[in-house]
Amino acid sequence: MYRILERRLTQRVRDFLRATYNLDLPKIVVEQPPKVEMGEYAMPIAFELAKKLRKAPRKIAEEIVSGVGSIEGFDKLEVAGAGYINARVKRGAVAAALAADEQPKIETLKGKILVEHSSINPNKAAHIGHLRNAILGDTFVRLLRFAGREVDVQNYIDNTGVQVADVVVGFLYLESKSRPEIEQLASQPRFDYYCWDLYAQASKWYAQDKQNLQARLKTLHEIEEGGNETAAIANLISVAVLRRHLETMDRLDIEYDFLPRESEILHLHFWDAAFTKLKEGGVLFFESEGKNKGCWVMRRAGTGKESSYATDGATGVSHVGSGGDTRHSTEQTGGGDHDDLTEIRLQGLDALYAEQDRVSEEDQKVIVRSNGTVGYVGKDIAYHMWKFGLLGRDFGYRKFYKYPNDHQCWISAIEGEKEHPHFGDVAEIYNVIDARQSEAQSTVIEALRGLGYNAQADHYTHFSYEMVALTPRCAVELGYQLSDEDKAKSYIEVSGRKGFGVKADDLIDRLILSAKNEVDQRHPELSDKERRIIATQIAIGALRYFMLKFTKPSVIAFDFKDALSFEGETGPYAQYAVVRATSIFRKAGLDPDEFAKNAAKQMTGDKFADYLNGEADNEIWELWLASSKTALIVDQCIATTEPAYLAKHAFQLAQLFNYFYHRHPILSEADEARRTFLLATVAVVRRELIRVLAVLGITVPAVM
Repeated sequence: MYRILERRLTQRVRDFLRATYNLDLPKIVVEQPPKVEMGEYAMPIAFELAKKLRKAPRKIAEEIVSGVGSIEGFDKLEVAGAGYINARVKRGAVAAALAADEQPKIETLKGKILVEHSSINPNKAAHIGHLRNAILGDTFVRLLRFAGREVDVQNYIDNTGVQVADVVVGFLYLESKSRPEIEQLASQPRFDYYCWDLYAQASKWYAQDKQNLQARLKTLHEIEEGGNETAAIANLISVAVLRRHLETMDRLDIEYDFLPRESEILHLHFWDAAFTKLKEGGVLFFESEGKNKGCWVMRRAGTGKESSYATDGATGVSHVGSGGDTRHSTEQTGGGDHDDLTEIRLQGLDALYAEQDRVSEEDQKVIVRSNGTVGYVGKDIAYHMWKFGLLGRDFGYRKFYKYPNDHQCWISAIEGEKEHPHFGDVAEIYNVIDARQSEAQSTVIEALRGLGYNAQADHYTHFSYEMVALTPRCAVELGYQLSDEDKAKSYIEVSGRKGFGVKADDLIDRLILSAKNEVDQRHPELSDKERRIIATQIAIGALRYFMLKFTKPSVIAFDFKDALSFEGETGPYAQYAVVRATSIFRKAGLDPDEFAKNAAKQMTGDKFADYLNGEADNEIWELWLASSKTALIVDQCIATTEPAYLAKHAFQLAQLFNYFYHRHPILSEADEARRTFLLATVAVVRRELIRVLAVLGITVPAVM
């Protein structure tokens, strides 16, 4: 409701400015006054127009207030201070609409959105850092769907990269396991845990003797080539670990629609198609000298005029091999087919060197190395061209994983099923990838621009975030031995290669156990199954809220005690506010949703106004006003790609409700009409809190 009134207000002001001053302002800033008694909206527009109109801000504000006149849903507009325009709504009318849960139709943007998140290397168990990525991505999907957008959720699987190769090396070289033996291990419940330890062992083995890295290189090439025993083992391992990842994320109610794999990007020749377009479009050029001699490079993002690439005159280049590095890791040196490089060199070198402006080595980004292998950025460019429907190729699709709610997750394949959903060819892309990948993401965007796909580049968003670490206290609780120096740090970084970190399932299990201990003490009358369900809801709520309450650029130092607290800015605190509100209606023998609707029918806007318009009613009105802002906050979260604003809103709403609960006796209120109003207040806040928490991926238990 708050969002509707804000749009109505800004449109009337915009119309007035156009008619009176011949000014067309696409954006009008709207703020909230510092105190609710000053109004519900504040506009500093007069200050913005002062220089343009050559008038004092207050004079302009007076002209706007006088000229705009009355607006539906608003009590009045008034000038404040040196030129602010404060707007007051009709409180009773807003309350009546909220109680009735009126949802005025808002026109939403058309076009499907693709959100890619998680993208965990399928070589070991998911860890706490992956949880931040997945929870951020899943919450953003929920935000978009709440706003009425169509969304596809994808989880990119790098099943041919160095991380998978390292685990294969561990099985074949360190443990001398056969394929049947690995297959037997892969059928075990927590095969991903086994791979976690083996991955760390392989890293130590490389450190012991650099010659051991040859095993990695050999394994990597065999995986990429495909059609051999090593590639079959790598596929066996990655598929088994991937299933575990999906099971882990399902515990947090996180689902995916499609799992595109790098193996199909390679073998379906996505890169070949992209490489041809990039050369023909002059985005890539061949370097003939310096440290990048023999490489295909493009101008590094942010270094100047991207359109100054040379036009490649070579034709008939049939293949450039794929690289041995991964989408989310530092580039590795890979091998390749030198015949491909020779072929490239022999085809029109003069045309290849015809750059309009020479690009310095420092400004070059290597896309294809001198040995003919393509780096992960190149494969990423091809993948994103497919996302936007620009590649002219498609995956095969096979059913892979069915969730308990019957939602079907698909996976890429060389040859797929005839009937399948349509993926790709989207209008917007959001990639949830950590901040260390900023340059790679910018390079993909600039490649799209270089090809002339500016509209697509404008709708490509790197949803960046910082890492998750542990507080020293949390690390000690998990059994890690810390030095005195580490204990003095504000956080301890985790490392998968070193085997230091928190596995996602261990973290979830630990949180559920801690929550259950609390629930067991508070509700011994419930069955063990009921207490476990409640504990799980509390634990998942605590984890998701903890990961969401920090803004994305913040490094998170995770701590069990802080996350599970029933007080302060936590998930359980917000859940408890809903449980408290529900208990009021349970004691009264009433259904809260039905009560709110009936109250809206029985009480007119004027009746609601009787309890909201007095000076002493500002505190309750602030609670109603906060409850009206769900859609507005969702819009802000989407516009800024920052879910933390919604987490903050949930906390503030719960905080205001708890203050209201302690100040006002509800069921014992003697005045029947006021009792109805107070119960309507509780019902509306409860409904909006449940709605907000659902967007955050948090369910509310029956009791706490």
